[in-house]
Amino acid sequence: MDWLQALVLGIVQGLSEFLPISSTAHLRIVPHLL
Repeated sequence: MDWLQALVLGIVQGLSEFLPISSTAHLRIVPHLL
């Protein structure tokens, strides 16, 4: 994992913490989209 991918995953998790859905699920889905 490079720094750009880590940055994107951090942003996704930070934004999804406010939503009533699992941020862990986002962290599993986003790498497949990158």
